[in-house]
Amino acid sequence: MIFSGHRALKFLMCILLGLASFAAAADSTRARDLGIPFEGQPGALNAITDVAGVEVGQVTLIKRDGVLQVGIGPVRTGVTVIHPRGKNSLDPVFADWFTLNGSGEMTGTTWLEERGLIDGPIAITNTHSVGVVRDASVAWMVQQGWPADWHAPVVAETYDGGLNDINGFHVTREHALEAMAKTTSGPVEEGVVGGGTGMVCNGFKGGIGTASRQFEQGGKHFTVGVLVQCNYNWSGQGLRLGGLAVETLLPVGKHCFTDRSIERHVDWYPYCENEPVQVVEEPVRDGSIIIVVATEEAIVNAMVAAHTVIGASGLRVEALPEDQVRALFAPKPGQQQ
Repeated sequence: MIFSGHRALKFLMCILLGLASFAAAADSTRARDLGIPFEGQPGALNAITDVAGVEVGQVTLIKRDGVLQVGIGPVRTGVTVIHPRGKNSLDPVFADWFTLNGSGEMTGTTWLEERGLIDGPIAITNTHSVGVVRDASVAWMVQQGWPADWHAPVVAETYDGGLNDINGFHVTREHALEAMAKTTSGPVEEGVVGGGTGMVCNGFKGGIGTASRQFEQGGKHFTVGVLVQCNYNWSGQGLRLGGLAVETLLPVGKHCFTDRSIERHVDWYPYCENEPVQVVEEPVRDGSIIIVVATEEAIVNAMVAAHTVIGASGLRVEALPEDQVRALFAPKPGQQQ
């Protein structure tokens, strides 16, 4: 598992979803391709969409570079939507939610806890876009004819203000509705996409990740699907991959500003100079993660899929170094794979 020395989880949303469907896997590098060991048997896609009926849609907003100008950019944000039973279904799904700690915003939790069901889509975006995405979710449910006089959809967030012009409110109702309309049941794009576009995770660039597990219970076959938006432990302190402590083996937390001529919009990280250095004093706020059903693997998939991103005021957050990780888990001479 991945462990952090900080308050890693802001809130956790758990939704148990049906039986597996089967399709071709996505052709891109993922955590298992680097040799990182995980327990359990994944589904065909190793994604939340291995669960029958589940669809995922994402809208990614990447615009402009350089000086942070509120309302103009740089923009590194988006929205991710899950339809638990597919966009054409008007049936709810059994659900519950849990918060470990923190002050993150997630709409619809009172009704979810009272009723034990989720109606409509589940959406994830940045902290300051929860309201507009929630309103878009209500509009979607009204347009689709969900059978109720009022709606309380679930929309959750993590903070992307390090890389993104979060106060510019760049996610619109139209972006959210687009994500809801374009959901599919196939492979799920990971990394710097959707709500995860501007996120940082475990000392590297974070974002959207997914995974699945198959198991049998009472003679029946089930699949649990997972999707995460990870944005916690920016320093990488205490990072473990596949049970291996890697904090001192990988260049964690080397976030830095690339252009000294641009004033830093946060004082957590230095200018890059010749070599980026770790922040001298860690920020009080250490981030958050949204988990739609928890496993370690989806988090690592988000980190592996994410590429290096330069965002607001030239802040650079490095991608997980795949070659170094692959070398850490490569079989040693004389050791069987």
